[in-house]
Amino acid sequence: MKGSTLALLLAATTLTIPARAQFGGIVLDPTQAAHAAQQLLQGSQLYTTTIKTTQNVMETYNLAQRMATAPSSYYTAFSNMAQQTWTPVAHPANTYGNSLPWTNAATNGNGAAAANQGVSIQRTGQISGYSSLSLQGQQAIAAQGATVDLGDAVNATSLQTIGTVRANAPQREADIKTLETASHSTDPTQQTELATLQRINQAMLLQLRTQQEASQMTQAQSLQQMVQQKQQQDALKMSMQAADGYETNYATHISTDTTGLNQAFTY
Repeated sequence: MKGSTLALLLAATTLTIPARAQFGGIVLDPTQAAHAAQQLLQGSQLYTTTIKTTQNVMETYNLAQRMATAPSSYYTAFSNMAQQTWTPVAHPANTYGNSLPWTNAATNGNGAAAANQGVSIQRTGQISGYSSLSLQGQQAIAAQGATVDLGDAVNATSLQTIGTVRANAPQREADIKTLETASHSTDPTQQTELATLQRINQAMLLQLRTQQEASQMTQAQSLQQMVQQKQQQDALKMSMQAADGYETNYATHISTDTTGLNQAFTY
């Protein structure tokens, strides 16, 4: 093709030279010859463009065919993905009639507060004589009572959170199964860009919901750790208070008792 184009250009260049000779009565017109050469060159370029356009059309068709057959050829290996479900909470013996409500709360999140109290030692009200204690004594009793109250509240919250997540698990699994079926479908309506984008959007929403549930359980665990840390801090503070008052208590009680014993032995 390039050789033919160069030959035509050479012929056009040669024909542009003024010709005065006549052969057989035919006069060579340089203008007409140059115009003919230009038309031949344009025809060659048009032919080349047509070939490239045809190749692009064939490549586009082949790509469309591969995309149409992709669901059956690419995703077949993933069509039997294992189903992930929550393991059901085993029903306890319920010997004293208070275990079953806790199990139900862990399964569906209902009645978590009452179920937690039912399997625990009942909360003690404000002890008698609390108002007559010293300020330091009231603080020690109140700190221990707050630990009990906060522990019950956190345990009930954690139980309800886990039960709610378990209750939503079947519907979540059904949504994932629907997305899986649509993704592996060979139906042309499921292979459009709009349908694909919609499935991507739904998958992202499911992922956000799952992350939200994981965050809620993490927060519940953090609250339990905070209550345990509070209990340890209360014990440490009480030890420091006892150590701080040791010298005063010794001078007031132990030293007096020792003096009395010495006097008794003297007699």
